[in-house]
Amino acid sequence: MSRVTGKILSLSAVAFLATTAISYAEPSAELIAAAKAEGMFSPIALPHDWCGWEGILNGFKAKYPEIKLNELNPDAGSADEIEAIKANKDNKGPQAPDMVDVGLAFGPAATKEGLFLPYKVETFDEIENKDPEGHWYGGYYGVLSFEVNKDIVKNVPQDWADLLKPEYANSVALAGDPRAANQAILSVYAAGLATSGGDAAKAPQAGLDFFKKLNDAGNFVPVIGKAASLAQGTTPIVIRWDYNALADRDTLNGNPPVEVVVPKSGVLAGVYAQAISAYAPHPNAAKLWMEYIYSDEGQLGFLKGYCHPARFNKLVADGKVPQEILDKLPAADLYKQAIFPSLEEQDANKNAVTGGWDSVVGANVQ
Repeated sequence: MSRVTGKILSLSAVAFLATTAISYAEPSAELIAAAKAEGMFSPIALPHDWCGWEGILNGFKAKYPEIKLNELNPDAGSADEIEAIKANKDNKGPQAPDMVDVGLAFGPAATKEGLFLPYKVETFDEIENKDPEGHWYGGYYGVLSFEVNKDIVKNVPQDWADLLKPEYANSVALAGDPRAANQAILSVYAAGLATSGGDAAKAPQAGLDFFKKLNDAGNFVPVIGKAASLAQGTTPIVIRWDYNALADRDTLNGNPPVEVVVPKSGVLAGVYAQAISAYAPHPNAAKLWMEYIYSDEGQLGFLKGYCHPARFNKLVADGKVPQEILDKLPAADLYKQAIFPSLEEQDANKNAVTGGWDSVVGANVQ
């Protein structure tokens, strides 16, 4: 995958668009019949509080009540999902997953191992990040943001450089251990992109240098930031995916008030990909599920969960995104500079950050 810059219309550009009825090319009658005949669908790693999955699952159940949903391990990580496919190659029982939702880097790797079934949904041409043969496609993305407790932080930071200011002493945390957690590893990369002027090759070291400065200044808190620590004031500024931060804002419901900031520079996007297991017990139900999540209705389900869907630009251009949804999101203009790092860039950054964090930054995040 090459670097792609997100091009999202501003709110002002879509304000005049009237919301239209949700529609999409219906799957074939043959596929629907075959899926209903299978009678079950077993997805894995779809937590109900992540990216709108609860609403999407409910929408699928309402549309196809004849298909029983058998949800497997909603808290599984990407590596766990791949292992579940491998472990159930010869098993057609209920513990075998039909589909996975994994970090983008896992898509090509698992495809090379022959673990995914190729299938192209009706809206395939509108999907930016994908395997050309349809083994996997990126359904939604988020960007790294600052989640800020406004009761404690009166002057909300707007960019990475702001975090170095003395007023943010003992305030800034990552949402994971940068030696192991992908979200934190990419946070270092995003800071590096901001401080290196967008130079992908220099960004990993620049990011480590930034966090060394942040730590030396006494601004970095070596605690994994969560909604609870944000609310308690232990980590009043947490660097995390925008969709998680926005969900926290809703959950905390003003106690404390939370502001979610997309930084002015170093706007880094992270994509999640969906794929059908090559050993799926219910391959037709899985295909029908993929059709649903890439339909207008399914894609808007991601947006309701604060994740930007793959077909966002098309939905906006067609006037299918309700204004009340856009009003709950950071201004779409802020996403214009979103950077989608290539798999090679992500690998290089991961190696640099996990290998250099202790020696360069020296903060034991836990």
